[in-house]
Amino acid sequence: MALLELNNMSVHYGRIQALTGVSLHVEQGEIVSLIGANGAGKSTTMRAISGVRPLSGGTIRFDGEDITKLRADLRVVRGICQSPEGRGVFPGMTVLENLEMGCYTRKDKAAIAQDFERVFELFPRLAERKSQVGGTMSGGEQQMVAIGRALMARPRVLLLDEPSMGLAPQFIQQIFRIIREINEQGTTVLLVEQNAQQALSRAHRGYVLETGRIVKEGTGAELLADPSIKEAYLGVA
Repeated sequence: MALLELNNMSVHYGRIQALTGVSLHVEQGEIVSLIGANGAGKSTTMRAISGVRPLSGGTIRFDGEDITKLRADLRVVRGICQSPEGRGVFPGMTVLENLEMGCYTRKDKAAIAQDFERVFELFPRLAERKSQVGGTMSGGEQQMVAIGRALMARPRVLLLDEPSMGLAPQFIQQIFRIIREINEQGTTVLLVEQNAQQALSRAHRGYVLETGRIVKEGTGAELLADPSIKEAYLGVA
């Protein structure tokens, strides 16, 4: 049984159909990458999983339970947490306050303290800047805050939406290395990413989304070797 399963999922924005019959699954312990061009429906897929975008068809199952109509906040409690596209850092709050927002559903103070330590081990730069306000940080630092905040909810599946967008090359390498480390520590990851090379080289499996439909799936290595994907996403003819 998959940890997360989308079955024939469709989403509309008014009369516009953004997703058509999307089916994918994420197994416990995997990194699964969802790649596609701008406007393919990647972020809509993430919003639907998080519960902030209603489905017009299909179902979402998490750990065997149908959560299609479950409220977004209750999905966080179940263990689905997202680091959104654009990072969504609270600009007037400090790093520490931003991280605290990630654990608002939790009461286990000892475990929360352990998770703060974990985040600061993953992101030593945040440990140095606990009292700095989010709005004064670089894009890469804000991405660290956003991922750290999601981890503070202790997710069973971490949804990462375009974590490398707008980042300098050195930050991109660092963020993807940390994503691998988070996964090795036991967190399942669903990664939406335009940087297909980085995403697929770290993924156990991947899916390709085009104009709201899944058109290919396979292991990360299979998709990286696919000539049509090389041409469309990796700039290799």
